[in-house]
Amino acid sequence: MAHIHVMTGAGDRLDLPVIRHITLADLGLALARGAADFWARPSHYVLLMLIYPIIGIVLTIWMNGFNTWPLLYPLVGGFALIGPLAALPLYEISRRREAGLDPSWRDAIRVVHSPAMGGIVAVGVLLFVMFTLWLASAQALYESLFGAAPPHTLTALLAQVTGAPGGATLLILGTGLGALFALAALCTSVIAFPLLLDRDVGAYVAVETSLRAVWHNPVPLLAWGVIVGAGLFLGALPLFVGLAVVLPIFGHATWHLYRLLVEPASMIRSMEQ
Repeated sequence: MAHIHVMTGAGDRLDLPVIRHITLADLGLALARGAADFWARPSHYVLLMLIYPIIGIVLTIWMNGFNTWPLLYPLVGGFALIGPLAALPLYEISRRREAGLDPSWRDAIRVVHSPAMGGIVAVGVLLFVMFTLWLASAQALYESLFGAAPPHTLTALLAQVTGAPGGATLLILGTGLGALFALAALCTSVIAFPLLLDRDVGAYVAVETSLRAVWHNPVPLLAWGVIVGAGLFLGALPLFVGLAVVLPIFGHATWHLYRLLVEPASMIRSMEQ
């Protein structure tokens, strides 16, 4: 029965959360609350997120050593795909602060003991599959335009993209392809992980609720996707170091976006009685 719990949650019935309608102004509210969570204990959160700048630097060295510079842009864009999973400890911090607790980085790490970890892993696997497909598609697109021999330096890649005949095609098609993958990730996971932490509804309900949230709030959530994508891109520019600030703020803000989008379970129960 464990696999049933992973997909449908711990309850004895399929409980589909109620989605609220939000506006663009609510995005600003979620970001403001996310920033407030970050500044409440910035040292803890920067420490937690330093792993991502370190990974970025390692990836840069790897690309330089193995001539995989064509994957630089897809890797940066890939943060938008796996970011919701990477920010999991931050949702837990915001959840605890909301409950009036004084969380530490140890509390964030304890999220791995969540009863919903099975569902979280299932949705995480889905995002990693999207990430892998995105990298494979980007590599295939590059090779179809420039062949299998990659440039040896970042300078050579930039010269190729800006000066070679297929450079503009690579930028346009690559950006469009990346946008499709980012849209798929947004629709399936925009509030999936916060919901799982909050209610343990199972992977199926978490993804289905995210899809309904985008369906009922297309303009605000598409705008949210653009804001997050742009923020992650800018944060990745200085050797990924900016992600130590950008990721925590977006992670906390995603928790508050979830609270704005989904009707509390307690309120639903009181309406049913």
